[in-house]
Amino acid sequence: MAKRSAGILLHRAGIEATEVLLVHPGGPFWARKDVGAWSIPKGEVDDGEDPRACALREFEEETGTRLPEGALHDLGSVTLKGGKLVLAFAVAGDLDPATVRSNTFALEWPPRSGRTQSFPEIDRAAWFGLEEARAKLNPAQAGFVDRLEALLSRR
Repeated sequence: MAKRSAGILLHRAGIEATEVLLVHPGGPFWARKDVGAWSIPKGEVDDGEDPRACALREFEEETGTRLPEGALHDLGSVTLKGGKLVLAFAVAGDLDPATVRSNTFALEWPPRSGRTQSFPEIDRAAWFGLEEARAKLNPAQAGFVDRLEALLSRR
């Protein structure tokens, strides 16, 4: 069975239009990548875990901010190029990207050096308008922006 991740697409009414919060993965592999490299805050769903609970946990771990459980809107799922299934939930809210404090992971770096270094899981967060978000996001995840836009247009 393919691995599954779940995440949150936080959105707010911006000055000109709707904006979404995206995160940039940390670590040396992603350091110089921008367009197509950003993501929603997400993480792997444990066996038997409710995807909504996972999305909330991962959002808190990656941003340092806890979201209320009741306000989630299901955006469905997408499949990444590597086969991983990503489920997303939309929630309205605001967050100052300067306050984001991510958890970390350990990685041997440089490769084959025998030295282990710690890197933040995400190195930054930012608000983007919907068009820019589609360009910044991993291409498969851009579909979540389309679904959010459709959801908001029905309100």
